[in-house]
Amino acid sequence: MRKVVSLLIVLVAGISMQAQELNCSVKINSDRITNANNKIFKTLERSLSDFVNNTKWTSQTYKQNEKIDCSMFINISEYNSDQFVATIQVQSSRPVFNSMYSSPVFNYNDKDFNFTYVEYENLFYNPNSFDTNLISVVSFYANMIIGIDADTFAPEGGTPYYEAAKTIQTVAQSSGYKGWNQSDGNQNRYFLISDVLSNTFAPYRAALYEYHSGGLDLMGDNQTTAKEKIKVAISSLSKLNNVRPNAFLTRVFFDAKSDELVSIYSGGPKITVTDLLDNLNRISPLNSAKWEKIKF
Repeated sequence: MRKVVSLLIVLVAGISMQAQELNCSVKINSDRITNANNKIFKTLERSLSDFVNNTKWTSQTYKQNEKIDCSMFINISEYNSDQFVATIQVQSSRPVFNSMYSSPVFNYNDKDFNFTYVEYENLFYNPNSFDTNLISVVSFYANMIIGIDADTFAPEGGTPYYEAAKTIQTVAQSSGYKGWNQSDGNQNRYFLISDVLSNTFAPYRAALYEYHSGGLDLMGDNQTTAKEKIKVAISSLSKLNNVRPNAFLTRVFFDAKSDELVSIYSGGPKITVTDLLDNLNRISPLNSAKWEKIKF
């Protein structure tokens, strides 16, 4: 009987290990803080890592090798008692089929990340309530990471996860913290989730799928075809640019993809890139110096 119970415990533990979606590296940088015990920052780092990696964010079951690789780098600039002033850099990547390469899909620096935290306080995920800005911001980006990842594997596959992020944003609007409201600026959490769910920005989501599943995932079989498919994804962004020049989501896309695009089109079989370069320079002129490195 004891062996049966032990076996059940192992099986349940295995299921639990497979349930979570994120493989997230959480780092706290407190180098600028000189008047506090560094222990609280280490405790915060461990607590957030446990929270992000052990929370079940969706109703889906992920195998261990299906977890999404991501990171959250929190840079603390001010600290007083339980008050923190910080920024958070969020990054995620997804594997490319038939390769050892991991492609960056999200790279965003949120500069409005003030929060309260008392050492050893419990962190619980509840999208329908605002408990602390720490929990809400981290939970928001956890759902964004999952949503963007899902969009790379299926057309608009990330919708339910974006909707969860939208719920978090809506609930947090009345919290008084910056980044949740339209009035807080034109490039923040409010616009990030509102734009992603807007039909106007559907070409951004189409580009995520075309670029990854239609393009990168073919690299192992046919690099020429893959490069042509990735050009199609950039064309989707060009359509968005025609309607919304200098769109926030366009910048978000190229913050993750600019270096990768240069690498893709600077080696391997050559294809015509004149139209690609025209689109890139028109859509993302801030990266023009990078586009010059793409070889004909």
